Amino acid sequence: MTLVRHELRQGKISFLIWTAAIGFLLAVCIFLFPEMKGQMEGVSDLFASMGSFSDAFGMDRLSFGTLTGFYAVECGNVLGLGGAFYASLYAAGILSKEIKDGTAEFLLAHPVSRRRIVSEKLLAVFLQVTAMNLLIYLLSIGAISVIGEEIPWKTISLLHVAYYLLQLELSGICFGISAFMSKGSTGAGIGVAVTMYFLNLIANITEDAAFLKYVTPFGYCDGADIAETGSLDAACAAVGAVLGLCGICAAYLRFTRKDI
Repeated sequence: MTLVRHELRQGKISFLIWTAAIGFLLAVCIFLFPEMKGQMEGVSDLFASMGSFSDAFGMDRLSFGTLTGFYAVECGNVLGLGGAFYASLYAAGILSKEIKDGTAEFLLAHPVSRRRIVSEKLLAVFLQVTAMNLLIYLLSIGAISVIGEEIPWKTISLLHVAYYLLQLELSGICFGISAFMSKGSTGAGIGVAVTMYFLNLIANITEDAAFLKYVTPFGYCDGADIAETGSLDAACAAVGAVLGLCGICAAYLRFTRKDI
């Protein structure tokens, strides 16, 4: 587990910055809710009548005057985009950096198999993403308690589970991409996260593109759907799990045969 500890130490600063930034923005949104909820009834009607814009963000089905609706849209976007960027960037760089920084030859000179290197780096990604989500979930629950609102445990928990699964899926995909790259991977990580986000917006806007919800992990993180049904879309989540696993398998196949 030496490599896991090494990766956790190397990624500590990035982990703390991203976790603090996402947690701070979530807390700010939650603390603003008591001041805004009395003004949100009219705003909800306005947003619901904005056509494709409302459809894209599910605002036609949520009430901003309730904590659930407000949290699903405002906090959901912060957690969704912030978490997606962090998971994608971290996973996209964890294998490619060995080639980029010229440390691959040193690493592979040790009596450690390539398969073990991939496994320990994958475990480091999983631990970082899991730790960030647990801390942010606890912070969100604490912030809701501070403002004196009743905590909608089921909906809030399902939203956080959905975004956790999203980050794991993107991590798996970007982990696979990382094994094929030899230089900078920042652009690839950002590109995957942004592409998936906009594919979900397109799927929400037009019924002809509804199938895209099975392509993007944001499809099963739709706050309006979760608030209405009280459950996750199992089919979309299952497809996402397969895509993430395909990325991980690609990483093993590529890195174990890659000419360093």
